[in-house]
Amino acid sequence: MDFEAVKRAAAGYRDDMARFLRDMIAIPSESCEEEGVIRRIADELTALGYDKVEIDKLGNVIGWLGDGDKIIAIDSHVDTVGIGNRENWSADPYEGYESDTVIYGRGGSDQEGGMAAAAYGGRIMKDLGLIPEGYRIMVVGSVQEEDCDGMCWQSIVNEYFDGPEDARSKIAFVISTEPTDGGVYRGHRGRMEIRVDVHGVSCHGSAPERGDNAIHKMAEIIENVRDLNENGVDGAQIKGLVKMLDPKYNPDHWEDARFLGRGTCTTSQIFYTSPSRCAVADSCSISIDRRMTAGETYQSCLQEIRDLPACRKYEKDVKVSMYMYDRPSWTGHVYETEAFFPTWINKESAAHVKALSDAHRALWGDERIYADEKAASTRRGRPLTDKWTFSTNGVSIQGRYGIPCVGFGPGAESQAHAPNEITWKQDLVTCAAVYAAAVALYRPDEGDATAFRQELTGNNIQ
Repeated sequence: MDFEAVKRAAAGYRDDMARFLRDMIAIPSESCEEEGVIRRIADELTALGYDKVEIDKLGNVIGWLGDGDKIIAIDSHVDTVGIGNRENWSADPYEGYESDTVIYGRGGSDQEGGMAAAAYGGRIMKDLGLIPEGYRIMVVGSVQEEDCDGMCWQSIVNEYFDGPEDARSKIAFVISTEPTDGGVYRGHRGRMEIRVDVHGVSCHGSAPERGDNAIHKMAEIIENVRDLNENGVDGAQIKGLVKMLDPKYNPDHWEDARFLGRGTCTTSQIFYTSPSRCAVADSCSISIDRRMTAGETYQSCLQEIRDLPACRKYEKDVKVSMYMYDRPSWTGHVYETEAFFPTWINKESAAHVKALSDAHRALWGDERIYADEKAASTRRGRPLTDKWTFSTNGVSIQGRYGIPCVGFGPGAESQAHAPNEITWKQDLVTCAAVYAAAVALYRPDEGDATAFRQELTGNNIQ
């Protein structure tokens, strides 16, 4: 392969990728409201000469190149979070701006920049004849990831393909273009959304002893949740989640857990009911964001909350459960699923991981590229092959279905969901070139991909 030709091609599309990204940023596209940006992407893929461009029933846009039986897919979720407090932004988050090095605006790093690099990476493959014989390229702009990670790929696997076995037989591997700070990422922690409901009895606020205040009971539970996240292992009634890094508590997976990082939990929402502001609250509920490392299961995470001292104390009035998700997509289609997103890790020697790391080394060298000091601050000194802190559509692609997945995408995790979000133009060039080269370097006979996958819940969720 002529790697210099790949680099020249990617650099030649730098301005086109920047223009396309700015067009996407200018179209607000929060989860379930992505129609405008999906149609803009479809137009770009068509203009780039993709062989086929389609929108599936959930509203994902899919562009195809080549005519082989096996598929290499590149996934970019194109929904964004909202902008939060507008006063925290120094410029309009949708109008944005660009400099010589960066593009500013909501979605630049998380993760419409990935869509721009993927679209043009596919074009470079076509320009230079890099699509391997027997393969075709599937470039996906996926929806609703910010609302429900991986649900879009549950729909793709079960409604576009004919279920997991069919998808696994056809898809060789998937590149996620989520931001990776210049690294090749081979896994991440899973997560789940837990709900705790506490029952109380209302009464007049002038005599609170007549009632049973659900908020007061929940306050004790919230303190226990904080302790579960912050405590160490020794000398505490509630052992902290850091225990899973210790071989004593996680004998089979402590090494994987140390690679991924410890699990975490935090109270993310609180709700209540009360007859009035001068009454005792008769119910209180919280949401818990639970990040899971290797060795943890959905059962163990639910049981940890049930076993908290305050939950035991008020056991007859406490219910611990997992959320479900059933929000309609922009097309009106509903794909109901559980709010459980499995942990996954690849072996560093897996064929698809090697394809990306080998492409990076041949094109750009052994170290992460940073375009300026802001990028350097999050990249310098980190290994080329690493993992995400947050979760991605990989929770379904590999975590749920066992389809090999690997990450390499423009932008930085620190920019995700933050005001004044930026991404770097050099990252667009770097990533487009790596995508184009990696497909040609893929050698499928280099062994099993998976180092760890979390077991599923058994809830018959496809």
